[in-house]
Amino acid sequence: MTAEQWRAARAAVADSGDRFAELVRSVAPDAMATRDWTVADTAAHVDAIALWDTTLGRTDDIPAPWNTLQDEIQATGVDTVHRLNDHTMAGLAERDTRVLAEQVRAHVDELLRASADLDPDLPVGWLGGSRVPVAGLLAHLTNEFQIHGRDIARATGSRWDQSQEYAAQFMELFVLGMTRHGIGRLLHHDGPPNQRRVAVEFRSRYTTPATLVLDHERVTVGRPGDPVDVRIGFEPVAFNLMMFGRMGKPRAALTGKLRIGGPRPWLLPTFLRTVRFPS
Repeated sequence: MTAEQWRAARAAVADSGDRFAELVRSVAPDAMATRDWTVADTAAHVDAIALWDTTLGRTDDIPAPWNTLQDEIQATGVDTVHRLNDHTMAGLAERDTRVLAEQVRAHVDELLRASADLDPDLPVGWLGGSRVPVAGLLAHLTNEFQIHGRDIARATGSRWDQSQEYAAQFMELFVLGMTRHGIGRLLHHDGPPNQRRVAVEFRSRYTTPATLVLDHERVTVGRPGDPVDVRIGFEPVAFNLMMFGRMGKPRAALTGKLRIGGPRPWLLPTFLRTVRFPS
């Protein structure tokens, strides 16, 4: 974690949060942003995530609805995060998008203030017993703004520019940071366990090359120079949209935004059955 990365993460979440708030204020709150959520619902969801990020690391005075969901947070994994989302949405009555926009800005300001003097690599507890570095929290929130800002913009015909540099922080600071500090039960899945080792290298012009290694059910960051099975070249914006179900894998590959190679590329589906995100 470099000082430059930390400054970039702080700048990205500040800029993305401000643009998200402006977008939310400028469109019809009852327009459908996704199949299930209106613009107002989407803003409430992102507001809840921003609020949660400002509370992580606290041992008391956790605000609603998060104060009633601590046991569920510890038990939540990728495949059950939708239930946690439902419970947080039920606990947040506010749907005035003007109010939500200002709350988002206030939460980002508080997060930046509270984290200013922290070690950006300090791990804090997250879903399913995983641990995320402080800089990774900011990158995760930036990704929430980027993904859900796109949802709202596409549904309302608004403009929403996505930065490759901002999107790259999700892999470099959040995914790799959490993998280094511990994934916990986040990737637990039903069905037979993985029985082999698969190493996947990720390369982008916006990130430092890195390898994730799935060894049975354990995921770690590989060492430079170790052999890999699959090599993925990617554009960060498209990669994040794909992993969160906003872009199909064939489209990402056919447009050149995702390039798959390596000595055993057929092992990628095995890897992705375990290493996955909510979609």
